[in-house]
Amino acid sequence: MKNMASRWAHVDALKAVACQLIVLHHLAFYGPMSDVVAPLAPDLVGWLSQHARIAVQVFLVLGGFLAARSLAPQGRLKAGASPWSLLGERYARLVLPYAVMLLIAIAASALAREWMDHDSISDPPRLLQLLAHVLLLHDLLGFEALSAGVWYVAIDFQLYALLLALLVLAHKLEGQDGLRRRLAPMLVWAVVAASLLYFNLDADWDVAAPYFFGAYGLGVLAAWWSAPRLRVGPLAGLLLLVGVALLVEYRERIALAALVAALLAVLQWRPQWVPGAQGWLGRLTARLSRISYGVFLVHFPVCLVVNAAFTEFVPAEPVPQALGLLLAWGASLLAGALFYRHVEQRAMAWVSARRARVEGHSGSFRLR
Repeated sequence: MKNMASRWAHVDALKAVACQLIVLHHLAFYGPMSDVVAPLAPDLVGWLSQHARIAVQVFLVLGGFLAARSLAPQGRLKAGASPWSLLGERYARLVLPYAVMLLIAIAASALAREWMDHDSISDPPRLLQLLAHVLLLHDLLGFEALSAGVWYVAIDFQLYALLLALLVLAHKLEGQDGLRRRLAPMLVWAVVAASLLYFNLDADWDVAAPYFFGAYGLGVLAAWWSAPRLRVGPLAGLLLLVGVALLVEYRERIALAALVAALLAVLQWRPQWVPGAQGWLGRLTARLSRISYGVFLVHFPVCLVVNAAFTEFVPAEPVPQALGLLLAWGASLLAGALFYRHVEQRAMAWVSARRARVEGHSGSFRLR
């Protein structure tokens, strides 16, 4: 029988690869090292700059899949779960490491500003701007981002909150009407349809959860409709919805999200098909998966400082600057590993300890 590591080897691999693509995308997109290196491999640099960001879809689908398994593995919010506690815990898990990253990003921008003048360097933050970032409202309020990728942290929290709200609404409706049929999948399907056929077609919505819920919801429904058995009918209907959405307007990101969701559904239904997690490759992907959030948070400040240092101190020639790109990539992974160990793990330990204290108080609100 396969152990738990083997059962989730594909999830580790998806997170590991997607994280590396995001780091490489930012290195290629923001420059200035990549601008000098581009003549060496114009197609590769161009693809990383313009298309590698599609890896975000993998994180969106995985986020929905894992949230569904955590909050409502059977399509119904876990008994005894307090929605406000769950939401607060999610906010703390995201924001405690993220707040530390903001301080690192501010320091990195100040250092990079000494060595180069570039659009990728954010201005010194104002108090309201910093507060908006901590509250995950910076994009909604129109503040300049202090680091690349901070938009995703806010969207992740919004998506989790929206899913939680749908689960609570389903629970209330089921309780009032005495329904045995679970309403949460129907509600999620409806919001996925609204996202794919309306919100995701309008770029003005790309600061809010409805724009991204199509991909996120595909992960949620893949989790619910593939265990303990594969729900062929609902999944076929979901794929039909995706097909209609792509006929309305073809979007590569939605096609990729559907493929990832289908993969997750099949491998949850047939875990014996998951490739083994043994060997150096399995250990590597597991490690990269664990540190992926840390890498995602700190890689841009690291890359910014390396870009600035190579601009100031290294000749603007393709080969030396290419070495700078490799150095920035490696330094991002090292910084992410250190961040995971010294910041993220401590934050998770604090959240877990606080949850244990809260659960010890019988007066907390719980769904019944």
